[in-house]
Amino acid sequence: MIRVLIADDQEMVRAGFRMILEAEDDIEVIGDVPTGSEAVRLAREQRPDVCLMDIRMPGLDGLEATKQLAGPEVTEPIKVVVVTTFDLDEYVAGALSNGASGFLLKDAGPALLVEAVQAAVRGDALMSPQITVRLLKHFHQPSEPSRAQTEPPVEALTEREVDVVRATARGLTNTEIGQELFMSLSTVKTHLAAAQAKIRARNRVETAAWAWRSNLMDD
Repeated sequence: MIRVLIADDQEMVRAGFRMILEAEDDIEVIGDVPTGSEAVRLAREQRPDVCLMDIRMPGLDGLEATKQLAGPEVTEPIKVVVVTTFDLDEYVAGALSNGASGFLLKDAGPALLVEAVQAAVRGDALMSPQITVRLLKHFHQPSEPSRAQTEPPVEALTEREVDVVRATARGLTNTEIGQELFMSLSTVKTHLAAAQAKIRARNRVETAAWAWRSNLMDD
C-alpha cells in the first residue's frame, strides 16, 4: 500500500483528495491536516510514502514545509507532491528547489492526482502539463542554483547516460524513455542512477535542472 498524507487548509479539498485516493486499491490515506507545521510533525512521526502539500496555508506555508521534509539538507527525505491552485513561476521553482517530487494544479483532475502519487513512489516526477514548458525555460535562469545543478559531473557521462538525462529533462517517465531509446526498463534505471551519482542529483527534478542549467538541452 502507498501511504499518503494530505496537507491543505481547505477541508473540502482534503475530503475530495481522500475520496479520490482511497478509491484506489493500492493507496491508503494515513491522515489529513490543515497546516504546514502539522504536516511536518505528522510526516516525521508516520513517515508516509508521499505527502500532498498545498502552498498557501496558515503559519508554516507549503514551500517551507516541503523544504523541511524533502529539502537538500534532509538526510531521509519524504516524497512531496505540491498540489495548488496557483501556478506562479516562483511557486514552481521554490517547490522543486525545496525537494518536491511533483507539482500539480488542483484542476488537473483525479487521474493525474493518482498518477502523481504513484509516480513519486516510483521515483518519477509528474508536473501539470500546462506548467512544464515554463518550468524547463526557468531552469535556464537559476536564482540560487544548488551544487547538484551547477557543478560538472565527478565523472564524464556515457553517451547513453546523456541520452537518458536529456529524456528525463524533457519530462519523460522511465517507461517512455525505454520506448524512445529502445531500452529495457531496468537498463533505463541503471543509466539514470549512474548519471545521477555522477552529477550529484538526488532525484529526477534535480537531474532535469542540471541538464537545462548545464546547457545539455541546447546541443
